[in-house]
Amino acid sequence: MGSGSFCCSQGLLVSLLVYAFNGFLDIFALNAWAFIFSPLSTLHAIMDILWILWIVPTVWAVEEMLMDSTTATAELGWTVNPTSGWEEVSGYDENMNTIRTYQVCNVFESNQNNWVRTVHQETGAQRIHVEMKFSVRDCSSIPNVPGSCKETFNLYYYESDSDSANKVSPAWMENPWIKVDTIAADESFSQVDLGGRVMKINTEVRSFGPVSRSGFYLAFQDYGSCMSLIAVRVFYRKCPRIITNGAIFQETLSGAESTSLVAARGVCVPNGEEVDVPIKLYCNGDGEWMVPIGRCMCKAGHESVENGTICKGKVEKLAAWLTFFIASFLHSS
Repeated sequence: MGSGSFCCSQGLLVSLLVYAFNGFLDIFALNAWAFIFSPLSTLHAIMDILWILWIVPTVWAVEEMLMDSTTATAELGWTVNPTSGWEEVSGYDENMNTIRTYQVCNVFESNQNNWVRTVHQETGAQRIHVEMKFSVRDCSSIPNVPGSCKETFNLYYYESDSDSANKVSPAWMENPWIKVDTIAADESFSQVDLGGRVMKINTEVRSFGPVSRSGFYLAFQDYGSCMSLIAVRVFYRKCPRIITNGAIFQETLSGAESTSLVAARGVCVPNGEEVDVPIKLYCNGDGEWMVPIGRCMCKAGHESVENGTICKGKVEKLAAWLTFFIASFLHSS
């Protein structure tokens, strides 16, 4: 498994706004008369909602890589069916780095049904993300091409607890394979682009879940296009370790759906104690923390420092100031 990297999405903002709106409705239901007759109460309620939106800092989600085809130093060795369809070749990415790619271009033959299946991917995550970089030939730029020429392809997945696939199983068709989406290119290239060595690379990201088994395969189906599958990244997301509201929350796997919320219990920082229980954060489907519940406060004789991440003893702070003062005095003299 690869090392973690960071990403972000608009899902957090949307989810927080939905949560805040629902909170506003709850507050309004409980204090309807106050809203009507007291503008000051209304202002206080709005400030409470804004506080909810502010107290969870913006933190990037953690991406755990399962597969990155661009890092392959040898043949990818994916399984193709039929053998006259997809072909593995050496190609180039947008930075002209040598990579292993799969390409197909049987546009002059009708009834195409070409599949390529990745190796088995093991994971404990329930929601998987797939980033695809690809280029597609513009059908209208191919002389005398029949009407069966396509500029799209299909993405599928198949769950399996073990690497048990072979050349005929699972069957090369939808059901048992589960279709994720039909992928279309925003830009296609023509013969003119080829002559000028212009690369028009499309990037699309799709996700699927819930994954209920310990692993899966991906498959790409061509049904009459002229294209190159340049790069495939497969990853899942986690909410990162974070300290907020005086509590520590460990890395947490995102849920099975984009709208899922996975509850995580926090532990107060040293010399902190819960004042509202239980203290929780929720990890959404994009690996972002939201919806804080409860908080920790520093124990007597301690105060919150470094943006609430440490409860420091007041005696320790005084000693630190005295040490700094004496050191400064000795240095100046």
